[in-house]
Amino acid sequence: MRNFAIAATTSLIALGTANGALADDRCAPALGLGDFAGQTVTISGPWEGNDETLVNTVLDCFKAATGANVEYSGSGEFEQLIVTDIRSGSAPNVAVFPQPGLAADLAAEGGLVPLDEELASWMNENYGAGQSWVDLGTYANKDGADEFFAFAYKVDVKSLVWFKPENFEDAGYEIPATMEELMALSDQIVADGGTPWCLGIESGGATGWTATDWMEDIMLRTAPPSAYDKWVTNELPFNSDEVKKAMDVFGSIVKNDAYVAGGSGAVASTFFGDSPKGLFTTPPQCYMHRQASFIPSFFPNKGAELEAGEADFFYLPPFASMADLGRPVLGAGTVWAMTKESDATKALFKFLTLPVAHEIWMAQTGFLTPHKGVDSSAYANDSLRKMGEILATADTFRFDASDLMPGKIGAGAFWTEMTAFTQGQDTNTTADNIQKAWDAIK
Repeated sequence: MRNFAIAATTSLIALGTANGALADDRCAPALGLGDFAGQTVTISGPWEGNDETLVNTVLDCFKAATGANVEYSGSGEFEQLIVTDIRSGSAPNVAVFPQPGLAADLAAEGGLVPLDEELASWMNENYGAGQSWVDLGTYANKDGADEFFAFAYKVDVKSLVWFKPENFEDAGYEIPATMEELMALSDQIVADGGTPWCLGIESGGATGWTATDWMEDIMLRTAPPSAYDKWVTNELPFNSDEVKKAMDVFGSIVKNDAYVAGGSGAVASTFFGDSPKGLFTTPPQCYMHRQASFIPSFFPNKGAELEAGEADFFYLPPFASMADLGRPVLGAGTVWAMTKESDATKALFKFLTLPVAHEIWMAQTGFLTPHKGVDSSAYANDSLRKMGEILATADTFRFDASDLMPGKIGAGAFWTEMTAFTQGQDTNTTADNIQKAWDAIK
């Protein structure tokens, strides 16, 4: 039995009562989802522990509204299990994919049930950067025709630059609104005797992934979304001018000894989780750190700096000279797909369009949504609220490219060659080597 409550505004939901039932009248048959008493919806996903508890608070609302039973099963081996279950004919009703690429593969095998096109239309109209989310869940079916298969729910933001407000205030620095202003700020910090960037990419066997995130964010700011999509599938080769342009922009930062704490030679050997700690030294070893929404857990006080106002972030801005690209956001997240059809399962996907299905988790922790219709005051804190606003106002959203590429590239050559790039390897060699790795698997 869950027995906790969140009640900061009228939009926040009391999530536990003496008998374990939900105490919010929005989680009631009045939602109009239908009566599915006696039906069970089975869900498999990657969430365990606290995240499993949190997703169940959302599913409890669906139960209260429809009378349906919902059984969620989380596993760290989800990717392997869902493939086995679908291919053996024992699929759950819903699969929650942290990697859209796997969902696309299973759709091509006929393992997913297409979702109602009305859901795609709803998402296009009600999610920030709506068409981006529709595209993320649209895959070729077993006949090769594109259909909408996956609904994005629970998102992470990567296009963030972290800083310590006190450091900026003391130096008189302002938040940059464009990439040109960001580079000018970097030069100003150097001129003032400081170091602008904390940057480390060491991560054991995954060393280099931090550099690929930088590349992805820059690609979205220097090339159209269509080029990014072609890059993911290698229709746009790694040694194309567009990709090398983004690599050169990254190189202007990571290969500049004056820009990086410890010098560029230290980037590949600095653990990514240690690199932002330079923000909090006295005097600061660096002033800015580009990283995803999870990074406060690696701060010296495990994220308490956010609540104390000792840390903050701003959106990694676009180039003013490329204003036609709008406000792109890089991120990750999960997509929900139907793997066994039922009326109650269809109602669950309709439920996911309702603000309450987002606000329940928003009010707790670790949840962001691009849903433009939610009450943003439902977020548990100001930091989550700001990230949610970034998502809701984005013109384009794209999923982490390396996670969509074949493993030998996205978790192989892309990582290792970008590591070599930070250690001095030139742009052409880096791009050519990654393209050779692509060619080898075609």
